[in-house]
Amino acid sequence: MPQTSRATIGAVIIGRNEGERLRLCLASVLPFTRAACYVDSGSTDGSVEMARSMGAEVISLDLATPFTAARARNVGYRHLLDLHPKLRFVQFVDGDCEVVPGWIEAGRKYLEANPNCAVVFGRRRERFPAKSIYNRICDLEWNVPVGDALSCGGDALFRLDALVPVGGYRDSLIAGEEPELCLRLRRVGWRVHRLDQEMTRHDAAITQWRQWWRRAVRTGHAFAEGAWLHGASPDRHWVHEASRSVLWGMAIPLTIALLGLLVSPWAWLLALIYPLQWLKLTVRERSPLVAFLTLTGKFAEVQGVLKFCVTKLLGRTGRIIEYK
Repeated sequence: MPQTSRATIGAVIIGRNEGERLRLCLASVLPFTRAACYVDSGSTDGSVEMARSMGAEVISLDLATPFTAARARNVGYRHLLDLHPKLRFVQFVDGDCEVVPGWIEAGRKYLEANPNCAVVFGRRRERFPAKSIYNRICDLEWNVPVGDALSCGGDALFRLDALVPVGGYRDSLIAGEEPELCLRLRRVGWRVHRLDQEMTRHDAAITQWRQWWRRAVRTGHAFAEGAWLHGASPDRHWVHEASRSVLWGMAIPLTIALLGLLVSPWAWLLALIYPLQWLKLTVRERSPLVAFLTLTGKFAEVQGVLKFCVTKLLGRTGRIIEYK
């Protein structure tokens, strides 16, 4: 990458106890950026010292304030701008990811050539998709269509003169912060674009059912909070997704149970809707196991929806839902 181009790009990496994955991540961005800022959230494995030794700026978050990835990313890019006010772009990347060679330059060129685009992202791939069915599903989820998109994920290259005026990420969101930010960007006329280009290799490290369940709970929480924030707008942000979680994870089972207990035992036959839905998903996903996890995931998602509702009713602050 030309030095003049490199001078305009910073990187923000967030993580906790990522170990070797963080070393790979930093090594993949430091040679291609003016500066990289690693924002740590309480690591005990030497991550902070390793990042400093590799030449990254390091910020250790004050965990007296509840941690969110959104807050960490905001702290990171604002710190970089304080140090290097002439930066034009920032690559956000999670500490369990490695940026593919050539991605940052490809993203920069696209943003340079498309001044109405705020953020560009490419193909995030799972590093070990064969290690578990859960990892494989993650890899499939990230393969979104090429072209203009509604949102990006945690790894993306942002134009700072788009990011700064909208205030960056919403600090309080414990999940779903990228789609919410992209929604606000699109509302003021910016585009979000996915390139047909390899971007990052991610290590989901999901090998157990309980990890998958907690990840789905987090997804449901994100759906509910996104719908609460922006559901009344014309965008209807995540209203459909939250509604489907409630429908399949709670409304249908409760209705069947009430009818079966209060009206007729024959009403329990309505539960056949679930194997029928499983068959439909099996045809769509071409995998009985993926279909099963997609369907049962609705029960976890509704748990996340209810968790958000209870937290909001009690006036409490949501706590991050971790699955690793």
